[in-house]
Amino acid sequence: MEMENEEGAAVPPSPAQRSQRSSVSSTGARVLDVVVYLVDDTPVPLAVENLPSVSAHELHRGLRDALQLPDVAADAFALWLISPLLEVQLKPRHQPYKLCRQWPELLFRFTDCSEEEIAQDEPALQFRRNVFFPKHRELQVESPEVLRLLYEEAKLNVLEGRYPCDPEDGEQLGALACRLTLGPYDPDRHTPGALKTSLGEFLPPPRGHRGGGLLGVLRKRGSTRAPAPELGLLEAFRALRDEAASPEPEAQSRLHHTYLQHCHRLPYYGCAFFPGEIDRPAQGFLHRGGRKPVSVAISLEGVYIVDSKEKHVLLGLRFQELSWDHTFPEEAAGGNGDHVLWLEFDGQGEDGSPVNKLLKIYSKQAELMSGLIEYCIELSAGAEVTPPEPPTGAVPSDHPRPRLQRQDSVVCSRLQQLATIDYVEDGQEIRRVKPRRTASFFTRQLSHGPTTYVPVRPAEA
Repeated sequence: MEMENEEGAAVPPSPAQRSQRSSVSSTGARVLDVVVYLVDDTPVPLAVENLPSVSAHELHRGLRDALQLPDVAADAFALWLISPLLEVQLKPRHQPYKLCRQWPELLFRFTDCSEEEIAQDEPALQFRRNVFFPKHRELQVESPEVLRLLYEEAKLNVLEGRYPCDPEDGEQLGALACRLTLGPYDPDRHTPGALKTSLGEFLPPPRGHRGGGLLGVLRKRGSTRAPAPELGLLEAFRALRDEAASPEPEAQSRLHHTYLQHCHRLPYYGCAFFPGEIDRPAQGFLHRGGRKPVSVAISLEGVYIVDSKEKHVLLGLRFQELSWDHTFPEEAAGGNGDHVLWLEFDGQGEDGSPVNKLLKIYSKQAELMSGLIEYCIELSAGAEVTPPEPPTGAVPSDHPRPRLQRQDSVVCSRLQQLATIDYVEDGQEIRRVKPRRTASFFTRQLSHGPTTYVPVRPAEA
């Protein structure tokens, strides 16, 4: 994603990127060694002259030459500045050296980190998928090395839980990873015991509390009937069809492509991720709520709110289904509020009448999220629009329901877990009423193409 002015784009870090790494070392008065890391932490050193004035575009080109990547890599990948505290996708015109010098200012502006955390943090350059690379173009990629890099990044995001998936789909993705890592299935070598020792290389962690005490007790009892993830993984691995006549390099590329196709069914694939919080629904006698940590995933297609703990979607909206805005702390009553991203979408009131639901997302990166939504809409306005997939949880009745549309799937919205506000516009005031559809509370929304979002306002007396 891209930040306003000269800063770039920010998404929350993933757990595997917690190491402190430096991307610059001096080898002389004018030539510096710049190290760019691949997603698997492989370092790629580049000798750069006049580093302070070198652009991200120039570094990107040098890296593609060093890795001998085809032209499609110029669009498929971008340079990122990452640290345990912040991730930034660079625009081609950005100068990485200057942004590194400004890193403490970016942390202060877009994170809630302490001064000590900011002082100790150091960013590194990473070569990663471009948020603005369309998925339909990714499916057209034929370069084995580009496919491998995209696969490695997708697998990492699945394993770290950034791309939540259902257990059955995790097994399918894990089986493909097994085949790519271990070779064709061999019943003599690939046994439950052999896979059990390396499950973390193939399967994502269990969601929520599902990996808790019950499974541990059953395993301690030595029950062969206990649910064991290695058994499901092994069965999926065994069921993979392998074309024996295909050379192994060709088979690897085909498997990389298949893995990416599976990931494309996850709505947050290729998204930029932002940390945030939402209000919990009031519960109990005292109506206590509090806030729930979430990840806000934004792509070229829409916005998804993912529960950071339970690893499932709370709300999924395509741009045709929402209106949005963001507010600064000084705009709140008394000037002592929060940075907030507001999402407005269609819903039903308690009496079943149509209302606009407002969801408040608290985050110091609300400004970045709003800017990214606006930019993605602008991009889609000037690009060839591919036929949209049905919104999550709404599959046409004349088609069989895809596996990822199960009612309890991680990708299905859970509106009952959201504390939304049913607001409509009434002159200069905002109040809770029975509405009639006319105009939106917010003015920022999709301005081209068909939409399913219909704003509302109070009915006339």
